[in-house]
Amino acid sequence: MSNALWIVLVVLLVLFVLFTLKTYNRLVKLRNRYKNAFSQIDVQLKRRYDLIPNLVETARSYMKHERETLENVVKARNQALDASKQASSDPGAPDLMKKLAGAEGMLSGSLGRLFALVENYPDLKANQNMMQLSEELTSTENKISFARQAYNDAVMTYNNYVQSMPQAVFAPALGFREASFLEFDREEIKEAPKVSFS
Repeated sequence: MSNALWIVLVVLLVLFVLFTLKTYNRLVKLRNRYKNAFSQIDVQLKRRYDLIPNLVETARSYMKHERETLENVVKARNQALDASKQASSDPGAPDLMKKLAGAEGMLSGSLGRLFALVENYPDLKANQNMMQLSEELTSTENKISFARQAYNDAVMTYNNYVQSMPQAVFAPALGFREASFLEFDREEIKEAPKVSFS
């Protein structure tokens, strides 16, 4: 082989290595961005899960005949907490995102039924602690919605890069897979529940 051919091969090899490093670094950056966005959801979900026992305890003293509803809220909260912990271990994993979305749907449905029943208890509606907890929960729900949107935007950016050529060839070989969005199936839980005690 001639020296010119060796130089061309070395230059091509160096360019390939540089391209691979650049692609890898960009993939890491984008993956870290969506994982960070998920951690913001996780913070708000934990806040929500922490508010629910106080909400149930406040309601329990007024709603003695609604034990099943209160137990369903606690059960749904515990399932959502478990799904959130699992999703935190691997944000973007399709099965974990689907499980979290399902658990959150169940929790939102249970909370919706609880707040519908609260309307039948004027003393509970007027309870200062209940009003404050409801306000905090509504605020947290809004923050979850915004954080979920930021997460889904980061996942879309990451997935667009992973699916584009030539990254689509290199990403799987480098251990990068597409991430899943956090989407809610039921229309009524895509937005924060409306809580009003007026």
